[in-house]
Amino acid sequence: MDVAHTRRLPAGGVELEVVEAGTGGRPLLLVHGFGGAKEDFVEHVPALAEAGWHTVAPDLRGHGTSDAPAEEEAYALEVLASDLVALADALGWDRFALLGHSMGGMAAQLAALAAPERIGALVLMGTSHGPVEVDRSLALASIEIVRSGGMPALAEAIAALPGGSPFSTPEGQQARKSRPSPLGGDDIEASWATFADAKLLASSPAMYTAMVPAMLDQPDRLPALERLRVPTLVVVGEHDASFSQACRRLAATIPGARLVVVAGAGHSPQHEAPQAWRHAVLSFLEEAVPQAG
Repeated sequence: MDVAHTRRLPAGGVELEVVEAGTGGRPLLLVHGFGGAKEDFVEHVPALAEAGWHTVAPDLRGHGTSDAPAEEEAYALEVLASDLVALADALGWDRFALLGHSMGGMAAQLAALAAPERIGALVLMGTSHGPVEVDRSLALASIEIVRSGGMPALAEAIAALPGGSPFSTPEGQQARKSRPSPLGGDDIEASWATFADAKLLASSPAMYTAMVPAMLDQPDRLPALERLRVPTLVVVGEHDASFSQACRRLAATIPGARLVVVAGAGHSPQHEAPQAWRHAVLSFLEEAVPQAG
C-alpha cells in the first residue's frame, strides 16, 4: 500500500501543509471542515492512493500546521475556495476530483462554481449550501470565548457542554468507543478526545472568529448550483441533524447529483462508518473519472 507523506506547498499567498500518497493518475483533493485538519482523512489516504488516486489532504489556512494569518480579513469561504484552486496549481493539476467536508464542502462548492472546468468530480459531505443550521446564540457566544480566552478556553467550554461538540451525535460517540482514532493508543475514548482537542487547539483564533459569522450569514448558493454541470455526490451521515436537510436539498438541486446517506453515522462518516463511506466515495469516483487505459 502507498505510504503517505507530508510536505508544504504554496497556495493563495500562504503555505499549506498536506498529506499525500500516490502519484500521477487521477488527482483527488480531500478538504476537512471547520476546526479540522488533514488528519481527518489521513487513515484513508493510502487506500485511496492504492485505488489509483493521487490523494492529497491539506490543512486549510488557519488550521493544523498550515500558515495562519493573524488578521480576520485573511479568512472567508471565497478565500478558502481560491486556496484550493491555487493548491491544485501548485500540484500541477489541470483537472481534479474534489471532496469537501462541512466548511470544506462550502469552499468546494465555491471552487466548483468559480472554476467548473477544473473539477472532474465533486463530493460534498455533511455540508450546507447556505447559512448553517445551528444554535446561533451558542455559535456567537463561542466567538466571545475565543476573543477573551483563546482556543484553550473554547476547548474547556465545549468539554463542559452536556453532549460535547454541538455536532456530536450518540452514534458518533459510540463509534469512537469501538475503533481507534488516527492517533492510535490503547485507550480509545481518550485517544479520540485528544485527537479532537489537538485539532481545535491548532486552529487560529482569527480564523475561528472570522469563519463563524461567515458560515452563519453566507448567501444561499442553491440558485447558482442549479447551473453546475459537474458530476456530484452528496454524502451525509444518517444522524447528522445539522446538515441532513441541506444535503438533501443539494442533491435535489445540482443536476444529476446523487445522495448517499451513511447508516449509523453522524457528522463525520469517514470516522464513524469508514468502510461504508469509502465504498460510497470510491464507487462514485470510479464512475465519474474512470481509470485511463
